[in-house]
Amino acid sequence: MKKLSLTVIGLYALFLQAFSQNSTLDTVIYKTKPLALEEVNLVSSYYSQNGNHSAVTGGIGDEHVVDFANGLDLKFVGWDQSHNKHSITAGLGFDHHTSASSAYVSSTGASKTGGTRVYPSLDWTVENNKGNTFGFGAYFSTEYNYQSMGLDFHFSKKLNTNSEFSAKFSGYFDKVKLIYPSELIPKSSIVSSTPTYYTTASGRRYLSSGSAYGDDENEIPSSPRNTFTASLSYAQVINKSIQASVMFDLVTQSGYLGLPFHRVYFNDGTGHVENLPSSRFKIPIGFRLNAFVSDQVVIRSYFRYYQDDWGIKSNTADIEIPIKVSQFFSISPFYRYYTQTASKYFGAYKSHTAADEFYSSNYSLSELTSHFVGLGIHTAPPKGVLNNQHFSSLDIRYGHYTQSTDLNSNIITFDFTFK
Repeated sequence: MKKLSLTVIGLYALFLQAFSQNSTLDTVIYKTKPLALEEVNLVSSYYSQNGNHSAVTGGIGDEHVVDFANGLDLKFVGWDQSHNKHSITAGLGFDHHTSASSAYVSSTGASKTGGTRVYPSLDWTVENNKGNTFGFGAYFSTEYNYQSMGLDFHFSKKLNTNSEFSAKFSGYFDKVKLIYPSELIPKSSIVSSTPTYYTTASGRRYLSSGSAYGDDENEIPSSPRNTFTASLSYAQVINKSIQASVMFDLVTQSGYLGLPFHRVYFNDGTGHVENLPSSRFKIPIGFRLNAFVSDQVVIRSYFRYYQDDWGIKSNTADIEIPIKVSQFFSISPFYRYYTQTASKYFGAYKSHTAADEFYSSNYSLSELTSHFVGLGIHTAPPKGVLNNQHFSSLDIRYGHYTQSTDLNSNIITFDFTFK
C-alpha cells in the first residue's frame, strides 16, 4: 500500500509541475482563489416503456417499465497560485422504477415489482492556462441486486489552436447478487423436516425455499463483473464553420456477464438460466461533424460503428439541428437510427437446444433496428428563467423510441441550471 501511495503522489507531483508556470512573476499576478460553488445542475426525467419480449420470462412476456430519475450535480471551482483551474463536481443520482417483469424474477418474491438505484459520483479536474487538463473520477451505484464501483483517469492536451487530443481510462467493478428463479434451483428428492441445502457445481448453497445463500447462511452470494475501458479522441477545427472529431474505444469485460433471473426455454420445453461467456471484447469507433450553417442554425452529426466478439455488429447515425429562434431561445430537433446483427448466443423462446453451450433470450442481443426522434428546447434569458437571476437556464427534451422487436418508449427530461 505504501508503494502505491508513493506512486500516486509522484504522478500527482509530475502533473502539477507540468501545469505550473516557470515565471515567478506569475505567482505575484495570480492569487489563489479557494473552491467556491459555481453551478448547480438538477436533472429530472420520466421514462415509460412497453414491449412483449421480457428476458426474465424467457423472451416472452410484458416489458412494461416506468422509471423516475433525478440527478443533482454541484460544481466547485477555484484557482491555485499558478493559475491552474481546479474543478470538483459532486453528483448524486436517484432512480426508482416499476417493472412488470420484476414480479417474475423469483416466484418466492412475486410481490416485488420495482427497484431503487442510488449513484453518487465525484470528479476532480485541473486545467492550466493553455487549456490542457487532467483529472480523476469515482463512481458508485447500488440497487437491490447490483453494486458497482468505478474509477477513471482522464486528460486532454491542446496540440495547437485548432486541435486537441483527449483520453480516458476507466474501470468498473461490479457485483451481481445471484437471485435465481426459484423453480430452477436444484431440488432434493429427499424430504426432510429440517432446512435442506443444495450445492451447485460452483460451490454455492441454496435453501429448499429457493432463497440463495453463500457459505454463511445469512449471506446472499454475488459474482464479480469487471469492465475496463480506454477511450481516445481527437478533435479538429477544420475552418470557422466546421469542426470534426474521431473517437475510438477499447472495452474488455470479464466475470459473470449474464443475469441469473433471465430464463431461457429450450425447444424441449425445459427451463434454464441464461448462460453467457465470462469475457467480452468490444470495439466502437465514432465520428462527429458539426457544421455552423449560419448564426441561427447548427448541424450536429454523429456516426458510430461497433463490433464485439459475441457476434454483434452495429451502426448508429445521429443528427441534431439546433435552431436559434431568438438570442435566448432555441429548439433542437433530433433523430437517431440504429441497427445491429444478432449475437451468436441469442435465441428466441424455445429455439435453443441442449447442444448449445451458451444461450440467452435477451432481445437486446437480437437482430434489431431502432429509431429515436424528438425535440429539445433551451432557454437562457438574461434576467434568468422566471426572472430569477440564479436560475440561469432550462432545457427540456422529449424523445420517442421504437424498436423492430415491438419495443417502444417515451422519455422526457428537464435540466435546470443554477449559478
